[in-house]
Amino acid sequence: MRAVIQRVTQASCTVDGVCTGTIQAGLLVLLGIEEDDTVKEQEWMAQKLVNLRIFSDDAGLMNKSVQDIRGNILLISQFTLIAQTKKGNRPSFIRAAKPQKAEPLYQAMGQRLSALLGKPVQLGIFGADMKIGLRNDGPVTIIMDSKE
Repeated sequence: MRAVIQRVTQASCTVDGVCTGTIQAGLLVLLGIEEDDTVKEQEWMAQKLVNLRIFSDDAGLMNKSVQDIRGNILLISQFTLIAQTKKGNRPSFIRAAKPQKAEPLYQAMGQRLSALLGKPVQLGIFGADMKIGLRNDGPVTIIMDSKE
């Protein structure tokens, strides 16, 4: 499981002109799921996401988590994060989980993050052509991989 985590002051997802999710201060999480990912990776990633200390404290140091600031999460499924680019110029997505496996893990991630935060997590629409808007805060962008 791979995630690109962006600290944002606001973010939104739109599909066919309809907003499917919008947040203010918090995390925009782009999530890629590999074929061999399981609930174990999903749980590890969820715990890391809500506890990752990338928000500033009163001294301006990154000592607070999204949970600490009572922030929000917008979770977007993005299979292209699993792209292999070593050979040729066309990315290979062979390691990306098939939709029948990836979608339940994505939905479970949203539910787990909601439970950990104690409030709803905003979602994109799995497999849709989504338009993501964001105001990156910092900018702070972190790549996390459950296999590393």
